[in-house]
Amino acid sequence: MAACNHAIVARMDSPVALIPQLAAHLVAAGGKRLRPLLTLASARLCGYPADDANQRHVGLAACVEFIHTATLLHDDVVDESQLRRGLASANAVFGNKASVLVGDFLFARAFQLMTDDGSLKVMQILSSASATISEGEVLQMSTQNDLSTSVDQYLEVIHGKTAALFAAACRVGAVVAARPEAEELALEAYGTNLGMAFQLVDDALDYAADQAVLGKTVGDDFREGKITLPVLAAYAAGTEEDRRFWRRVIEDSEQTPEDLDHALDLIARTDAIETTLDRAATYARAAHAALDIFPDSHLRRLLQDTAAYTVSRGS
Repeated sequence: MAACNHAIVARMDSPVALIPQLAAHLVAAGGKRLRPLLTLASARLCGYPADDANQRHVGLAACVEFIHTATLLHDDVVDESQLRRGLASANAVFGNKASVLVGDFLFARAFQLMTDDGSLKVMQILSSASATISEGEVLQMSTQNDLSTSVDQYLEVIHGKTAALFAAACRVGAVVAARPEAEELALEAYGTNLGMAFQLVDDALDYAADQAVLGKTVGDDFREGKITLPVLAAYAAGTEEDRRFWRRVIEDSEQTPEDLDHALDLIARTDAIETTLDRAATYARAAHAALDIFPDSHLRRLLQDTAAYTVSRGS
């Protein structure tokens, strides 16, 4: 991971001073670095050697982080977010135009790292994931403020915006290790299910977490009218009076300062957080089971424990 962080810093460099300055603002804010860690761990799980002559997994882990960081920059502009990882978001500090353009730069850097790797299969996996992320974000925008959105449509959104990159990050680990397709697909399934669980918990935390723990403003999804499972579950289980409230604040975007507290009360009363976390736990169990194809090892247990930890964040 130290080598990956070094690669990230090196590839952020540019003679245009604002680019490394803005990118460093987001990178320096921390974050879990979960996606690049998944690439590194998946490669090692598949027997890829860790020595100076074999560093493909490091370059691709950095590539995955650049794709993720680029999407964060763009997302914060679209969502008009003011916080990211507990600090002022890049768009709040540098403005929307700079954030969009530096996000474009990081996407370009990611594709440079793909071409440096030289594998058409790796490029196909990561470029497809990049396209799917964009589709997921556009689909989320099209379902915004629409309480007729089905749970299946919501799951399609989070598969696109989150799980696709988790899946790609894991699968390329098997590709660089030249493992059979069955192992590639097992790691892809692990990443997909882990990503689904991760996003479900994130969506639950937006209505259940302390702002200092969450690292972003609690209730952002509510204020933006995003359709997430906690809202869909509370809407489905509520009374007609409850549904009128949800239609006013989500579909009509007519919100008062007191409405978030009432929304939190309705979500608690209808056990919507528990419904969301139960769904996340189902995906986490599927992620755990997907790795059964691999022999028992410390790395396999770590990856399986990661799936369990992802859900425990919401407890």
